Amino acid sequence: MKRPAAARRDAATSAPEAGQQVSDDTLREFIGYHIKRAFNVVQADLNQALKPLGLRMVTYSALVLIVDNPGLRQSQLAEALDVERANLVVIIDELEGRDLITRDRVPTDRRAYALNPTLAGRRLYDRALEAVRGHERRILNGMTEETKLAVIGAMSLIRQSSGGGSKGG
Repeated sequence: MKRPAAARRDAATSAPEAGQQVSDDTLREFIGYHIKRAFNVVQADLNQALKPLGLRMVTYSALVLIVDNPGLRQSQLAEALDVERANLVVIIDELEGRDLITRDRVPTDRRAYALNPTLAGRRLYDRALEAVRGHERRILNGMTEETKLAVIGAMSLIRQSSGGGSKGG
């Protein structure tokens, strides 16, 4: 449905001028908006921290889960990362191609693969973990430990209310 010409003119004349601050007051009523804006900041800084190591957020997360859970099956990793199994293949191929992990057939289930870190994978894990810890110190500078725990608790409640409480990351 088209708006009358007069209404379009009124809207056009009340539009913010170039360089004028755009109001997001209505959006600020919603916690999801704040979560998304905060995530954008966290993601950008984390990407910068991981870039020198040749990792992205998803490849870092996969590497951590594999190092922390040697022998993890691909299906378990897909569930933990909350990604489609088809998309996981690209992530695993990247890590395996860099000799950071091995993909070994599970003797009791020939259709399944166990994922294990290599020595190079463990070494990169150590370096990446330090980079991410530095990222967290930077990004959460000034936030008390009590506030950090409250934020983690709030995010956990949101995941649980959607039925995603058992998934990590």
